[in-house]
Amino acid sequence: MLDYCLKIPLVGFFVMNLNACDWISQRFFPGTQFTARNLGVIVNTADPLSVQIAEYYQRQRKIPQQNIIKISFPTNRSQLTSEEFLALQSKVKTQTPRQVEGYALTWVAPYRVGCMSITSAFAFGYDPSHCADGCKPTAINPYFNQETIHPYQEFKMRPTMMIAATNFTEAKGLIDRGVAADGTYPPGTAYLMNTSDKARNVRSQFYPAVINYLGSRLRIVTPKSDALENKTDVMFYITGRAQVDKIKTNQFRPGAIADHLTSLGGQLTDSSQMSSLRWLEAGATGSYGAVVEPCNFLQKFPHPGVVIQSYLNGATLLESYWRSVAWPGQGVFIGEPLARPYGQRS
Repeated sequence: MLDYCLKIPLVGFFVMNLNACDWISQRFFPGTQFTARNLGVIVNTADPLSVQIAEYYQRQRKIPQQNIIKISFPTNRSQLTSEEFLALQSKVKTQTPRQVEGYALTWVAPYRVGCMSITSAFAFGYDPSHCADGCKPTAINPYFNQETIHPYQEFKMRPTMMIAATNFTEAKGLIDRGVAADGTYPPGTAYLMNTSDKARNVRSQFYPAVINYLGSRLRIVTPKSDALENKTDVMFYITGRAQVDKIKTNQFRPGAIADHLTSLGGQLTDSSQMSSLRWLEAGATGSYGAVVEPCNFLQKFPHPGVVIQSYLNGATLLESYWRSVAWPGQGVFIGEPLARPYGQRS
């Protein structure tokens, strides 16, 4: 049985140098915060939708003009080769201002670079140590469970999220939800689902500790069900299924996070399972999924305790999600990066 705290076992033994119960503390983040000034927006000028999303996002979030980073590559592709990516990354580096600590990508595809997700490739650079051929561990995210607002200064990586949508209406709705969430401290519920899918329900072992340490700050319930239906207060929806039914019957609070542990949810436009994009289309503001087979390693998916606590402590969606995945090389982060429902408006 795994320790409920964050000494997560790797192939049968503990290797992560973390304080045993670090995530359960009630610490709050300092007054300084990650803002639009720290976010670089990468736009594909060959993709009219990417350009439209970037322009709207810049206006809504008041992104400084110097933070708009322009590259160009063919559209309608699910992945780039490592060589193609390295050429694009070189152009991104030359345009990235010093104050930028993270990136937003304004397209839905490509979502993958070789064996990595595209968000991890932009965060770390293309690095095969973040890949795995089969059920194997990958490199550790140095930002995992860390409170710093300066991931690049401290760890030389820039957490990245895709503002992913297949049309502008969906993109606009996503961005508007993120902006609307800021500083609202929304009443809502974290639904941590206990499903019948044993292989994909592995995160349920964390639920008792999450309730114990965070239940006084947020309503948290653990339904024994494969699907949530007709709920009007969804703030977090954490589950494990290849397909999740009835998600559009629910109402998501602005800023809500929802994801399902499965093999190919991060194949946003062509998955044989449920794409993580379905969560955003149903009204969530952020989600996560694997772009290649991760097996059901807990380290390759968001830890519910870490993401909830970070969000409640006032961090952005980008920060909270990235802090919650120990091995994110094979997973893609999607949503509105600057959503901050539990913190001051920037």
